[in-house]
Amino acid sequence: MRPQVFRWLLVALLALVLVYACADRKVASWRESNELVVLTSPGPLTYTPGAQDNGGEAGAGFEYDLVSLFAEEAGLKLKLVSVGNYREVAQALKRGAGHMAAAWLVWHPGVANSEFQATTPFFQSSHLLVQHEASLPITSTEQLAGRTVHVVARSRHADLLAGLPALNPPVTVQEHPEWSDLDLLQAVAEQRIELALTDGPILDIAQNYYPQLSATLQIGEPQPIAWLFPGDADPELVAKAEAFLGRVHKDGTLVRLKDRYFGHVRRLKQFDVVQFLERTRSLLPDFRTQFESAQARTGIDWRLIAALAYQESQWDPMATSPTGVRGMMMLTEETADRLGVSNRLDPKQSISAGARYLADIRDQLPETVKEPDRTWMALAAYNLGLGHMKGGLAIAPSTEADPDSWFEMKRVLPLLSRPEYYRRLKSGRARGGEAVIMVENIRIFYDILTRHEPPYIPPKPVVERKEKKGDKKGKKRH
Repeated sequence: MRPQVFRWLLVALLALVLVYACADRKVASWRESNELVVLTSPGPLTYTPGAQDNGGEAGAGFEYDLVSLFAEEAGLKLKLVSVGNYREVAQALKRGAGHMAAAWLVWHPGVANSEFQATTPFFQSSHLLVQHEASLPITSTEQLAGRTVHVVARSRHADLLAGLPALNPPVTVQEHPEWSDLDLLQAVAEQRIELALTDGPILDIAQNYYPQLSATLQIGEPQPIAWLFPGDADPELVAKAEAFLGRVHKDGTLVRLKDRYFGHVRRLKQFDVVQFLERTRSLLPDFRTQFESAQARTGIDWRLIAALAYQESQWDPMATSPTGVRGMMMLTEETADRLGVSNRLDPKQSISAGARYLADIRDQLPETVKEPDRTWMALAAYNLGLGHMKGGLAIAPSTEADPDSWFEMKRVLPLLSRPEYYRRLKSGRARGGEAVIMVENIRIFYDILTRHEPPYIPPKPVVERKEKKGDKKGKKRH
């Protein structure tokens, strides 16, 4: 492991330990503190600490984004407290360690109303039995007799298996306290364990990392995911949460958020994922330094630049298309000349220029377009050209689409190939549908690389110490 990566992981772990320690304290009233304390459990569906800024306070995740929007609407400062697994979250909530919990929590009638209050569900999550594709498929719970199913320790999946009808011989549930859901599925993919139980959305994500995973059996019915509040929670805060969830469901914000995290994960075929993973081992190491240098120059994550390059050329520096674009980043001759590229087939020049071109496009998009939508639109413009992208933004309002949302623009850009739309535009006709497919593919490649490849943290520049007045003169300088 690289030293800088180890330091980043250590900082992230220390942050988690500190916030975990806060979970035993009873929180002050949200009215007095003007702060919303939310209990959560890190994971691919909830919250990934520092995922966007390599160790900073901000993070990413579907439920994190949703609760952040709620706190903003309520005029409260969000404080996220990470608390182990879902059972510990529930216990901490009962102790009053948070105003609410957002940790992919299932609400069902078996939970006493005196202990918790729940919002209207905002997601339905299925529970899938996962095995390696080379195994004989299990299609009924009766086939689990005498088998061992692995789960994350103290998870609701363990409770779900415990509630199955009695089998002879019984099913063995093996809990893993040190593993996350993705660790569990990696073990299945590597055939270190045979069976695991996980959430459907997590499997969708994991199959892009480990394409040999297969699920043939759903355990139980899909369950509703909701936010939980203590039984004695302030009714006004609960009402605010209900009103917020009702609004985001009605105005499409919830659908857009689901698309941001889950809308692209099932696009690639298994063969495409297998081929990409193979090339990350055989080809990517040859160009990693150039991608990292491009990040240092532009600030764009090297893994995103690499994902773009793979979509453009499959990391072939000699790639050439019938339209005349060439090289690793498939630059046109005009773009290459403008960026000072003397040889488009030189991967170092091509990668640097392609990254600078992407950064330039991103900077020219309207200020109202925020991240990550800004990056997805910049990638589309990389394929279409900025003029066509701006044409798409211009016609968006006439289609009742939000031009600041990538989710909305995904249905607008294909219209650029239809005469009734492109005839209105100076930029003319464009294959906007192809650009949408390209961006969604890049998002998957980027997700895979962020799972398998560490971030690059550029070294800090060495600052020479200025000689202080009074230092001895005559020292040799090297």
